[in-house]
Amino acid sequence: MTEIRTRRLLLRAWQESDLAPWAAMNADPEVREHLGPLLTPEQATASARRFQADLARDGFGFWAVEVRDTGEFIGFAGLDRVDPGMPFTGVEAGWRLARAAWGHGYATEAARAVLAYGFDTVGLAEILAVTTATNLRSQAVMRRLGMTTDPADDFDDLSVPAGPLRRSVLYRKRPDR
Repeated sequence: MTEIRTRRLLLRAWQESDLAPWAAMNADPEVREHLGPLLTPEQATASARRFQADLARDGFGFWAVEVRDTGEFIGFAGLDRVDPGMPFTGVEAGWRLARAAWGHGYATEAARAVLAYGFDTVGLAEILAVTTATNLRSQAVMRRLGMTTDPADDFDDLSVPAGPLRRSVLYRKRPDR
């Protein structure tokens, strides 16, 4: 299975030891603020198992992210096919980090490596990123990655209940060539 190394991070296969911190992350209201309801430990474990299956099947997906110097699991980053029913198609980059990992540049570092993998290894012509209109932190990461947005692409995610998390923004990136 592919691993991606950056200066400070290792994006790797999921391990059993990741499940408890992953569940804790997904039970943190601040981490889930722009994602919807908190996950139970069972839901969190099921999602990690799906991520691992996607990695094994497709050669890409959401990798577990650890800090290389300490071996600490801090979240995930990766690529995923856009869900059916969205008003666009393609492959999107995504990331989610534990609150203690915020503010260190890890999301940008991991996402930059994921974009390079998507363009250089998978051969994608474009990578998307989606977040809620209120998630300014993720939008800042997208801009740091050189992703662009067009307000005409903003949409209501009908898979989300009516409320502040429904309005979404779409960012795009093509390879730098």
